[in-house]
Amino acid sequence: MKPKKIKRLAVVCGMLLLCVILIQSKANAKGVSDYGALQVSGTHLVSGRTGEQVMLRGVSTHGINWDVGYPYISKEAFQTLRDQYAVNIVRLAMYTTEYYGYCDKAGAADSQSTVQDTLKQRIDTGVRAATELGMYVIIDWHVLNDQNPKRYQEQAKTFFKEMSEKYAGQENVLYEICNEPNGGTSWDDIRSYAQEIIPLIRANDPDAVVIVGTPTWSQDVDIAADKPLEYNNVLYAFHFYAATHRESYREKVKTAIAKGLPVFVSEFGVSEASGNGNMDTNEAEQWLDLLDANGIGYVAWSLSNKAETASLLKAGSSKTSGWSKGDLSAAGKWILSQYPLRSGAATQQSGIVVSKVKRLKLYRKTAGRSRVQFAPVAGADGYQVVYSTGKNFRKAKKKRVSGNKTVLSGLRSGKVYYVKVRAFRKQNGARIYGAYSGVKKIRVK
Repeated sequence: MKPKKIKRLAVVCGMLLLCVILIQSKANAKGVSDYGALQVSGTHLVSGRTGEQVMLRGVSTHGINWDVGYPYISKEAFQTLRDQYAVNIVRLAMYTTEYYGYCDKAGAADSQSTVQDTLKQRIDTGVRAATELGMYVIIDWHVLNDQNPKRYQEQAKTFFKEMSEKYAGQENVLYEICNEPNGGTSWDDIRSYAQEIIPLIRANDPDAVVIVGTPTWSQDVDIAADKPLEYNNVLYAFHFYAATHRESYREKVKTAIAKGLPVFVSEFGVSEASGNGNMDTNEAEQWLDLLDANGIGYVAWSLSNKAETASLLKAGSSKTSGWSKGDLSAAGKWILSQYPLRSGAATQQSGIVVSKVKRLKLYRKTAGRSRVQFAPVAGADGYQVVYSTGKNFRKAKKKRVSGNKTVLSGLRSGKVYYVKVRAFRKQNGARIYGAYSGVKKIRVK
């Protein structure tokens, strides 16, 4: 072959290799092009197109009212989140009060109407960017210092009527109608408010998913589960900050799920509840394991360079997109390393492949107990054993073990139990799971 042709071939091969590397470096999770419009079915969010269960992992802005929030509302910022960190939903947090608040501008020099127009423009920028990128987007009426959403109910009615008219027919827009009711606001107060807001949204966008806050800073989902709203396609917000909210709060989520309530974590952090203080990634890992196991989506607070623990970017960072690991805060590094691993988007990048568990066997032991055994998987760091009295595993229990045998106890005598197992490997504190084994069943003594 002539030298010139060899040179041209080398250039072409180099370009192809670069393209392969660039493609493999992306960490995209499934988005709007895969799922289409969303629906709520039972306790899960599902695709209106295929019926498959949908898992949303996202990031919330800080208040778009302020310069720690609105600079990150851009296609470039959202694309970084999507392509590098497997984010498939963003939340636009618009405060209703405090400085430049939608309902109370406090000391801002602009008129209230100018403030409202500016904030709606910022929302539109965010919705357009998410739409172009095939991402889902939450429009968040960020109740906080106003405590009770009924305080500005009339303004909320006007706002959500306008938003749902504007974005009706878009498959990717969700409406969060009251961020964190607090200050003694009851579930009856919230229900009454939601019954005023949801019909206005439904009149324009009949199938839109609506997220409703719950009492005590969106933590009392167990209370909401006793008297849910009588609308379809409604999710109930739960918020946690891992260094403050531990096992007793996870029990609230488990209780709500057991009662059939569809829960969505529209805000969480690895810090204390103030957004500052210590990080607790051990508790955060337990939280994300619980949410993943139950198909509950979650959105991290916050995409900001504000000098507080919960911010995902380093304090004072000037970059508004294109963040590398070095631009992230400690919280940002931990959270945004979890998403690609938990979504499976990083498996190709990391080269980690976890084999399927085979040769699952079940043995009867004493009353209420059963022995589980299976072939070990090479390289596995552990296994997750899932068991349930239902074939669909909807109310399943899970047990994590390090070896290839275990005993399940506390089973109900005379009942048939269905069991499946999958192996996992660990990377950067997250678990990468393989496929489940085939399902086996056994009747307990």
